[in-house]
Amino acid sequence: MSEFRRPSLPGPAPFEAMAEDIDPAEMTAAGHRIADLLVRGPHGEADEGLVSRVLHLSDSEGLGVIADLWSHAAPDTLAGALWRLYVLREWVHRQPELAAREYAAGRAYTPVHEVLAGVVEPPGPEEVAHLVDTVVRGIVGDAFDVTLDRAAAFAHIVGVGRGQSDGDAQSAAKLVDMAQQLRHAAVLERSGTLH
Repeated sequence: MSEFRRPSLPGPAPFEAMAEDIDPAEMTAAGHRIADLLVRGPHGEADEGLVSRVLHLSDSEGLGVIADLWSHAAPDTLAGALWRLYVLREWVHRQPELAAREYAAGRAYTPVHEVLAGVVEPPGPEEVAHLVDTVVRGIVGDAFDVTLDRAAAFAHIVGVGRGQSDGDAQSAAKLVDMAQQLRHAAVLERSGTLH
């Protein structure tokens, strides 16, 4: 019994570090709540204050700060759909010439999607960036399913165009997958089950 030693305690430092860590579950819940507020609108006075703070944060720090909360959300959730819209918009704004070129390359293979996407003739970099901005602006309102369908059509056309133009099959497949995910989210939105 003389060999029993009292365990040493770690002191306050590890507990203070734990308090500073942000719980991933709380971050995920916050991301879903913000997505719901942005798309569905506030449900009361407290929500209106939160929306105001979120919009202020977006204006001062950029939408990326908020979008990071959505980055791990499943594609069949509201937050996951917003993440895909955000990624698509950011890519088009960073590489508008490439987006226009890949869109133009995919048009011949996807005429039905072209009509749904709604890009004007001819689709130059500015027109493609304008389309994506128009689609993303549609996230608030009753026609969110249409927003998702249009974004899906655009991603599909660009994915096909990328596959045809430079042969980057893996990247092209990811865009086509994104299109399918957005299309599925649109179906869920129409059925009232996209949360």
